[in-house]
Amino acid sequence: MELKAIISGIEGLKAKGNLDLDIKSIECDSRKVEKDGMFIAIKGFQADGHEYIKNAIENGAKVVMVQEDAKLNKQDFTDDVTIIVAPNTRIALAKVACNFYKNPSRKMKIIGVTGTKGKTTTTFMIKSILEKHGQKVGLIGTVENYIGERNLGESSRTTPESLELQRLFYKMVQEEIETVVMEVSSQALKLHRVDGIDFDLAVFTNLSEDHISAQEHPDMEDYFNAKLKLIEMSKKSFINSDDFHVRKVLKRLPEKEIKTYGVDNEADNIAKDITITNSSVDFKMKINGKNERIKTGIPGRFSVYNSLAAICISVELGVTAEEIKEALLNIRVPGRSELVPNKKDLVIMIDYAHSPESLQSILSAVKSYTRGRVISVFGCGGDRDKSKRPIMGKISTSIADFSIITSDNPRTENPETIVKEIEEGAVKTKGKYITIVDRTEAIKYAIDMATKNDIIVLAGKGHETYQEINGEKRHYDEREIIKEVI
Repeated sequence: MELKAIISGIEGLKAKGNLDLDIKSIECDSRKVEKDGMFIAIKGFQADGHEYIKNAIENGAKVVMVQEDAKLNKQDFTDDVTIIVAPNTRIALAKVACNFYKNPSRKMKIIGVTGTKGKTTTTFMIKSILEKHGQKVGLIGTVENYIGERNLGESSRTTPESLELQRLFYKMVQEEIETVVMEVSSQALKLHRVDGIDFDLAVFTNLSEDHISAQEHPDMEDYFNAKLKLIEMSKKSFINSDDFHVRKVLKRLPEKEIKTYGVDNEADNIAKDITITNSSVDFKMKINGKNERIKTGIPGRFSVYNSLAAICISVELGVTAEEIKEALLNIRVPGRSELVPNKKDLVIMIDYAHSPESLQSILSAVKSYTRGRVISVFGCGGDRDKSKRPIMGKISTSIADFSIITSDNPRTENPETIVKEIEEGAVKTKGKYITIVDRTEAIKYAIDMATKNDIIVLAGKGHETYQEINGEKRHYDEREIIKEVI
């Protein structure tokens, strides 16, 4: 593509060198640059792309885009390289990517889902419903990316970098995807990864204290404002009226078309007569003016909210009530309150809960509807925040009827040491627990002690199919372990 077309519509650029060039590829990783390519230097949290300009040119970059406040080494450049200076190369990268891949988001329906919790489950629900309706759907998110039924593998982050994202959209257009449903993280919004995307519909699930740090958001207001950008970018949005923070969107953006869903507060779409069991949740709501009974194969009150969001989006796209009911009844989301069928008919749930907040949330949720005992099996990852270990020990033994403290991804740490640090919090409660370092043995112990009225929650691993020990990833799928044990 012509360089002039690639940088078209981007304000504040300054250029030195030949602009009449045909560019074969664009990269923001100097190692991936090829002959007649364009390299865009990004200032990251860990590394600064401006330090790798020489490598990019040696690999064949004919154009280099830099940020106007960057410190450059003139010796890195050769005379035949065109230099483009941008006020912000992150913003420019997103727009360049849109131009280079011919704005693929305009050729599909794009649905964005943001919020602290519920993004993954809601996107999978929407995908499942739209596929039942007969659409070919793309999915981009925390767990895995999909083009139709084809799994593209594990995601490296919730929302990819803008260049990777536009490249993925381009592939989806080529494979005749009609609708893309994607998780949109606050970091993606703040760091301009989704700039230039035409969002047709959006969902704002909830907002709770998370991602507050020097490298993410300094405070809740900054976190909220980042999420708000998705609603600003979307033609129509659906928000959770039961969430105090999310409700503020209505006052902040009165000019936008926004509809609400909820359970407790007044909303455009309300769930009533809710029944929660160990294996499902069902409720009544109006779809196209008619009362319908919806049953979802993911238990918990939070599942009602995720279902409501998915239904709102689906109805907007012309899906029938029968298609919605059939899709939600059989829904399974990898590692998110995922119930594992087994020959003993035990209720065994795999969930990605790996932080104090998420562990408390899932255990409190299952505690509210389980007739028998809640058996918690969990650990903490190595080479991560050690302060959360005793906190999680205390949370599990305070809520669960029985806790089994075990190994998660110890990485380069000694798993026995991690377990002992978790136990420091467990001993401060009156809760019953045992420590079993080997995760497989811990799962076996839980299965042996459980009855059909109990629920076993295997927390921490979720969708992961590996265990990282001594820096090496080894295959470890809890679904397979459950099957082998039983």
